Amino acid sequence: MADSATVARPYARAAFEHAHAAGQLAPWGEMLARAGAAVADERVASLIGNPHVLRADLVALVAEVAGAAGDGKAHNFIQLLADNNRLALLPQVAAQYEALRADVENTVDVTVASAFPLTAEQSDKLAQALTRRLRRTVRLTATVDPSLIGGAVVRAGDFVIDGSLRGRVERLANTMAGA
Repeated sequence: MADSATVARPYARAAFEHAHAAGQLAPWGEMLARAGAAVADERVASLIGNPHVLRADLVALVAEVAGAAGDGKAHNFIQLLADNNRLALLPQVAAQYEALRADVENTVDVTVASAFPLTAEQSDKLAQALTRRLRRTVRLTATVDPSLIGGAVVRAGDFVIDGSLRGRVERLANTMAGA
């Protein structure tokens, strides 16, 4: 059987093509993110496939949480997923939609985990440097991870820069173990 990413891809592409043509990339991205979060919640996930829950009620719930209740196209999209027993794929659909959106908008989401909080100046300098390096507009999200001991780990998709003290210690230990 195909994996969920493969099954989600045509739905993500269809949502993206509609939103792009309608000039609604951001609103659809937000709606899909909310819908994905809703179906990932264990309380809603337990309702998917439950024979005692009407599909129409489940669609109405997800559409309401996603903010799609007043948007006929968005509501129909959620209905289509439900009709094809694909409602649980909404988190993957949302992620793939965002990847398509990032490509067309030439943006990249970057997470920075640092041992200590970054100052606004550090965040700005890092975003500027990454914009030059990645040749895309960077949307930076910073988190604090004290287990890094010092430094930071930068992630943008598959691109990772590990400048943490923990990472250096691990690389040194691996080098010593191989010697």
